[in-house]
Order: sequence, then C-alpha cells, then structure tokens
Amino acid sequence: MNTQRHVVRLGDVHKEYGATRALDGVSLDVRAGDAVAVMGPSGCGKSTLLNMIAGLDRPTRGTVEVAGQDLGAMNETELALFRRRHIGMIFQFFNLIEDLPALDNAALAAQLTGTPARQARDRAAELFEELGIAGRKDAYPAVLSGGERQRVAVARALMNRPALLLADEPTGALDSRSGEQVMDLLIDLNQIGQTLLIVTHDPGLAARCASRTVELGDGRVVAEHGLSEHGLSEHGLPEHSPERAS
Repeated sequence: MNTQRHVVRLGDVHKEYGATRALDGVSLDVRAGDAVAVMGPSGCGKSTLLNMIAGLDRPTRGTVEVAGQDLGAMNETELALFRRRHIGMIFQFFNLIEDLPALDNAALAAQLTGTPARQARDRAAELFEELGIAGRKDAYPAVLSGGERQRVAVARALMNRPALLLADEPTGALDSRSGEQVMDLLIDLNQIGQTLLIVTHDPGLAARCASRTVELGDGRVVAEHGLSEHGLSEHGLPEHSPERAS
C-alpha cells in the first residue's frame, strides 16, 4: 500500500490552447488510498486534467505534483521514466499491441523500466492469475473478449506497482457484463490500497467505484461529492467545515 499523504496535488492549474481555456484554476488533492472519479460533459476539461496528471501535457501555469514530485521540474525524458515507474494507465480502447501475446503486452511495461524479461514475465503471470486470465496468457489481443483485453490492460498498468492508477473511461468500450467485472476489479484494487483516479461520463461507474466525485464544467471544479478515506475533501477540509461553507 502506498503510504504517502498525497499522491496527487494540483495547485491552481490553468491550461490554454491559443484562445481556448481548457482548465481554469483547478486545484485537487488525491490522498493515498483514495478512489476519485472526475466527471463532466464533453469539453469540460476531463481529458486535459488527466493528461496533466499523467505528465503527457504541461499546464500554462500552476503546479502538478504526483507521488511527491513536481512534474514541472522534469524534462521530457525524466517525465517518461517517472510515468512508467509511478503511474499506471488504463484506456477505454485498451491500447494493446496486436502482434504480442497477452502476457508479453503486460510484461513490456516492466521491461521498459529496465526489468529483465524473465522477471517481468513472472510478474505478469502473477497478475494474470490474480485477475483471472491466466489461461489467456498466450492469446493475442484479436481473439480476446473486450473484458479480457481490459484485464490485460489492467495487468500492464499494475506491472510496476504504481503509486497512482489512472483510468480513462475504463468501461466505455465494454458490454454491460464486462463493464461490471471491470468495476468489481477497480473496487477490489482500491480496497487493497491502490490509489485510483477515474475519468468517466458514467455516473454508475463513479457511484460504484469512487468514494469521491469531482465534477468539472468549463475547465473548473463546479461540484464535489463524498469524502476521501481520511474524511477530507480534496482541498483538505472536512466536508461540512465552516471554512468550506464560506
């Protein structure tokens, strides 16, 4: 379990693309063990926020810290290595390599950080066992169901024991049964201490998998619901404190 107090901390983050303001002063804290859902309509800034936290884009101004590190102080090479080691990512459309069997798709994430191939494959095999897909380790993505592909993607995301697991519409490309299975998996991961940040349009996914929901609108936080496991909002204040009411 990650024991850091804050896994994510955003301070007054702005992002502008020419005349378009994608993020407008977003501040957000995610603590170790939290499960946070970010919701909002298309164009509200969800994807931009995810990219900031993943180190895939940089803010126009403001600070982004992940696992205690200021992403703004890193160059692109440092960011890429940091992301591989400390951030796991799950995508709506899986992003598996079609020419690699399932186990090698997952193991590659560890090999890219310098883990020897055999050790990486052993770690992947352990995860496949835990995720219930051990029998599909030699299968290629083309013959896997959507739910199986997403479980391979989850294994890949967990290979390096990340401080943070980012999930971008993780059930968006799945049928209802597979979606339910992935939701159960995310809940199980959080219950054993994995910090989650889920971007979704689906209120059912947010309600089921997250203890806190942050709603974005026009690049700003417009509402927040629920508490972290520490009884605090993402701004570090008790949910019903006088300071929050002011």
